Amino acid sequence: MSTPNVLLLLDSFEMGGAERQMLVLARLLSKSGRYRVHFACLNRTGQLLEEAEQLGVHDIPEFPLTSFYNWNMIVQLRRFVRFLREQEIDVVHTDGFYTNVFGMLGARLAGVPARVGSRVETGGWHSRAKHFIERSAFRVASVVNANSEAVKRVLARDGVPAEKIAVVYYGLDMGRVTPPPGLTRSEARQMFGLPIETDRKMVTIVANMRHPVKDYPMFLRAAQLVREAVPGTTFALAGEGELTDELRVLARDLGLKHDTLFLGRCDRIAELLFASDVCVLSSKAEGFSNSILEYMGAARPVVATDVGGAAEVIVERESGYLVASGDDEAMAARIIELLCDEEKARAMGERGREIIRTKFSCEAQLEATERLYDQLLRRGQNQRNEVSRPISDLEISR
Repeated sequence: MSTPNVLLLLDSFEMGGAERQMLVLARLLSKSGRYRVHFACLNRTGQLLEEAEQLGVHDIPEFPLTSFYNWNMIVQLRRFVRFLREQEIDVVHTDGFYTNVFGMLGARLAGVPARVGSRVETGGWHSRAKHFIERSAFRVASVVNANSEAVKRVLARDGVPAEKIAVVYYGLDMGRVTPPPGLTRSEARQMFGLPIETDRKMVTIVANMRHPVKDYPMFLRAAQLVREAVPGTTFALAGEGELTDELRVLARDLGLKHDTLFLGRCDRIAELLFASDVCVLSSKAEGFSNSILEYMGAARPVVATDVGGAAEVIVERESGYLVASGDDEAMAARIIELLCDEEKARAMGERGREIIRTKFSCEAQLEATERLYDQLLRRGQNQRNEVSRPISDLEISR
């Protein structure tokens, strides 16, 4: 039997959480060898493009869209359907709103037997109209991949049949958060132009600055309170986006100009987390945060808002703390507690790393994903254009 072909359809190769997870999945599938990996995209741009090509996937086709409602959509859809048929694609797996709509429709028209849509957030990113369009795309999907139970609940509330939703958690490559051997905290801090005094506390947040849903203002308000209680604390903000300038202004207005470090996009995440004492996420909504996985994998205690799948990975009072979205006072209190109790912070960090190793490994993600593909292809062996039997989420989630 020939090796099945899986197409991972990305919006772009920019450094986003969903895009990075698709690259992780591609590496895992390629290493396993049970599926032959192909890429396609709507925009052939971004820092992750070179990484994709290093996997041996070259000549990645681009299907640029300007709208879902013009002639170009039809042109690109025809190109996409022809590509799927020429490459004999067996599985199409998409990564978000635009690829869900374009990819699921094209895969249905091409007769691809396994069509895997994705939802990776609980809300706050798209309008009601877009969610309506996406739900229409999910009707022709074989299954919708949710990255957390929280996302599954939102999908079910929006009308997607529960038996059509598969929960597959993200996995973390521990190598991504493991610093080089022999590196000291002072050396790590020096890499980023941070204060090198090892007794000076550092609180870090890793999130993009492109969308208000990450709620950096909440983090900065909490930072102001922390600085009053623990003078000399440095706050490192790792992320890039169009909101950067207004966040710099807010930091200045809160009196934090000399205590905040805007690091931009960070490629040396292991070194940054190694240099940190407490790691934070202040989002108003999430699906399943890559940043939280990385914080915990790096053995750092976490203080995060209780949104999305955060409670599915953070064990309250064991690996970190959960606070209500928008409650900067509660967030500050938890950060201060951890900064002032190094033993508790260290124990929480170690417990967090243990949780990641045992429950959120790359191996578990690969196993769940391949099991999902296998089940869908078995169902479609004798009827390539239609998938009739619903798939049970219990068969594939961990």
